[in-house]
Amino acid sequence: MSLPSPRFLACGDTAVTVEFGREISPELNALALGLDAALRDASVPGIVETVPTYRSLLIQFDPLTTTPEEIEAPIRALLATLESRTGARRRWKVPVVYGGEYGIDLEDVAARHAISVNELIKRHSEAVYTVAMLGFLPGFCYLAGLDPSIATPRRTDPRAVTPAGSIAIGGIQANIASLEAPSGWHLLGRTPMRPFMPSRERVFLIDAGDEVVFEPLPAERWDALDKAAAAGEWVAQEVSGG
Repeated sequence: MSLPSPRFLACGDTAVTVEFGREISPELNALALGLDAALRDASVPGIVETVPTYRSLLIQFDPLTTTPEEIEAPIRALLATLESRTGARRRWKVPVVYGGEYGIDLEDVAARHAISVNELIKRHSEAVYTVAMLGFLPGFCYLAGLDPSIATPRRTDPRAVTPAGSIAIGGIQANIASLEAPSGWHLLGRTPMRPFMPSRERVFLIDAGDEVVFEPLPAERWDALDKAAAAGEWVAQEVSGG
């Protein structure tokens, strides 16, 4: 396959970023995820951690074990045979209570697009999303694949606090918030699932490259599912991928 010519960007003396492009696109994200997987399989000496993003891969290394030059050589060798990552390792069905106290912007976003609340929920929940990256906060999922007909610019007045588990959209992106935090995204609903839970055996539930589908639920089911999630249950279902 023909790859864009990536840039190698030094990040201090302990990391390098391999940048495939400057825009958000499924193709560039697939390359970043593909290089991430290839590096894990290759077990390159000295690499401590890799962090995929929409368009690049951050590679952290131990400067006492290796050098940027020694890291770059095996990366370039992998790039020569790299295939973009297609297909998810996992697909998650994530329960969501939409609207009301769980999604306070749902009605406003529907009105903005001149559609009903039910239609907005349908368009949001019927999409199959790819987890393009984790970032901003531990376990915070940036989702690619939002129906472009409901893309909505971020709020001009961000909120100082939004709830953990918020399901929101901002621009062409969707997300699953992992922790209570400030946000300028539009809150459509909330999930009881904990993407990040330090006390759980599996601390991070969802990984970059996974797929997500949303399952609308009635508010009456929130308390039971939230209690189960607080006790460490996944709540979200792992189902067969696409």
